[in-house]
Amino acid sequence: YKLREVFVLYLTGTPKHKLHYRKEVEMRTTLQEFLLYLIFLINLCILTFGMVNPHMYYLNKVMSSLFLDTSVHGEERTNFKSIRSITDFWKFMEGPLLEGLYWDSWYNNKNLYDLKNSSRIYYENILLGVPRVRQLKVRNNTCKVHSSFQSLMNECYDKYTSENEDLSDFGLKYDTEWKYSAPSINSPWHWGFTGIYRNGGYIFTLSKSKSETLNKFINLRMNSWITRSTRVVFIDFSVYNANVNLFCIIRLVAEFPATGGILTSWQFYSVKLLRYVSYYDYFIASCEVTFCIFLIVFTTQEVQKIKEFKSGYFKSSWNWLELLLLVLCFVAVLFNTYCNIQIFLLLGQLLKSTEKYSDFYFLAYWHIYYNNIIAITIFFAWIKIFKFISFNKTMSQLSSTLSRCIKDIVGFAIMFFIIFFAYAQLGFLVFGSQVDDFSTFQNSIFAQFRIVLGDFNFAGIQQASRILGPIYFITFIFFVFFVLLNMFLAIINDTYSEVKADYSIGRRPGFELGKMIKKSYHNALEKLKLKKPETDEDKKSRKSRDLAEQARREGFDEKEIQSAEQMKKWKERLEKKYYSTEIQDDYQPVTQQEFRDLFLYAVELEKELHYVSLKLNRVMRKVSALQY
Repeated sequence: YKLREVFVLYLTGTPKHKLHYRKEVEMRTTLQEFLLYLIFLINLCILTFGMVNPHMYYLNKVMSSLFLDTSVHGEERTNFKSIRSITDFWKFMEGPLLEGLYWDSWYNNKNLYDLKNSSRIYYENILLGVPRVRQLKVRNNTCKVHSSFQSLMNECYDKYTSENEDLSDFGLKYDTEWKYSAPSINSPWHWGFTGIYRNGGYIFTLSKSKSETLNKFINLRMNSWITRSTRVVFIDFSVYNANVNLFCIIRLVAEFPATGGILTSWQFYSVKLLRYVSYYDYFIASCEVTFCIFLIVFTTQEVQKIKEFKSGYFKSSWNWLELLLLVLCFVAVLFNTYCNIQIFLLLGQLLKSTEKYSDFYFLAYWHIYYNNIIAITIFFAWIKIFKFISFNKTMSQLSSTLSRCIKDIVGFAIMFFIIFFAYAQLGFLVFGSQVDDFSTFQNSIFAQFRIVLGDFNFAGIQQASRILGPIYFITFIFFVFFVLLNMFLAIINDTYSEVKADYSIGRRPGFELGKMIKKSYHNALEKLKLKKPETDEDKKSRKSRDLAEQARREGFDEKEIQSAEQMKKWKERLEKKYYSTEIQDDYQPVTQQEFRDLFLYAVELEKELHYVSLKLNRVMRKVSALQY
C-alpha cells in the first residue's frame, strides 16, 4: 500500500496529504453508505417479521391435528395419514372429516351464540362458504396390456397426465359430481407425489347441514363415485379466525396411483389477507412505503455507477449482488401489488357467496409465493453486509482465501461430483425399489448428503442387498467422507495459511471499517465534551497497546513483544538526545550508560535485520517457484 501511494504520486504528481484526504473521503463515504444500508436492512426486517406471527403456526397445528390425526370411531389406527384403501377413504369422509367440519353447538349442546348458518370449528374459526370435493380421472386404454394378460385384464388406466385425463360424464350423470367441469384459467395446478394435477374435474360441494352431507357421502359411496380410473381426490375448504385476523386455507389430497393404494398429502396455509386493521399493521404499511423509497434511491445510485464505470461496473461481484438484490426487491413489490389487487377484487365476492365454495386457495397460493420472494430478498440483503465488513482484516483474509483457491475448488468439485453421482446412480439402481431414501434418483442424491452428515438407514440398505449394501456404504464413507472432504478442507487450510503469511509481512486492507467507526465515535464524544481529548502521550500509549495486541494476534510470543517495546524506547530516547532539531553548540560526551544502551540497540537492530532478510529470502523463493 505504501508502494501504491508512491506509484500514484509518481504518475499523478498528487501530494501525499491529498492522497490522505482522498482516503479519508472514501472512508467517510463508505461509512455513510453502511449506515444508510443498515437503516434499510432494519426496515426490511421489521417489514418481513410483521408479515409472520406465531399464531400462523398454532392455527396450522390445531387444524392439522383435527383433520389429520383424528381417528375413525372404533378404529384408532385409521386416520387421514394412514388411509391405504378406498374403504378407509370413505370411513374418513363419513367420520373425522364430517365431525371436524360441522360444529353445530357448544360442548354441552347449548347454542351460546348465533351461528348464522355457518359452522365454527373449535368455536373460534368460521367455516367460509361450503367445502368442495373434486376428483380427476384418466381414460381407459391409456396404456397397453401385454398380449399374455389380455385374456385376464382388458382395461388399462395409466398415470395421470393432462393428455390422459377423462373428460366424459360417468355414473348417474344427473348431478354435477358425475359431470366433468372445465378448469378455470386462474387456478394454479397442484404438484403431487405421482403427477401434476390441473384444476377442474368432477366436483361437488357439501351442504350446510351435517345430515345432508352424510347422506351425500353415502349416496356417492353406494354408486361408486371413486372408480379404478380415479387418480386424485381434493378436499378444499377455508376458515377465518377473527381473534388473530388469519385465514387458514386447507387442502387434503388423496392420490390413487396406478400401482393401487392411496397416497395422502395436505396443505395448510395460514395467511393474513386483511392486512391493514390494527395500528401495528399501519406501521408495517409505513415500512413498506419506506422500503419503496430506499428502492428508488438504491436504483438511482446503481444507474449512476453504471453510467460512470460502464463495462467496468460488471467486473465486481458485489455489483452483481447489488443488481440481484434490486431485481428481487422489484419482484417482491410486483408480487405485493398483484396480491393486494386480487384480494381487493375477489375477497368481497368470496365472502358474499356463503352457499357456495369460496376459493381462497388462489389468493393463498400467490401470498405464499410473495412470502418466499421476501425471504430470499432478506437473505441476500444480509449477505450484502459482507461488502462493508470486508474492509476488516479477518474478512479480507477470508475473501482472499476464497478467491485464491477458487480454481482448486472447482477442479476438486468436478472430481467430487463425478464420484458422488456415480454412487447416487448405484444406490438408486440397487436399492431404489425397496428403500424409500433411494426411491428416485433425486432422493438418492439427498440421501447421500444425509449419509455424509451422519443420518442414514444402514439396516434398510443391508436388507435390500446383503452384499452390495455394505460394500456401497463402506466405500462411500471411505472415499467421500474420509478422502474427498478432507482434501477439500486441506485446499482451504493450505490457501488460508498462505494468505495469513502474506498479511503478516504487510499486506493489509487500506482501512478497516471498525476502526473508522471507533474513531468517529471518539471524535463525537470529544465534540460533545463527554470525553477528554487525547494528549500526545495518550495517543502513543494507545498506539503501543494496539501494536502489542496486534502482535499477539499475529502469533508473536511475549518475549518478542517485550524486546520490540524495549527497542522502541531506546530508539525514542536516542533520537530525542542526538537527533533533536535544536542546535547544541557545546560538546556533550557520551556516558557509559548511553554507550551501553546504544550498543544493545545496535545488537537488537542487527537481529531484526537478519530476521527481515530471512523473510525476504523465503518470499523470493516462493516467487521463483510460482514463476516456474
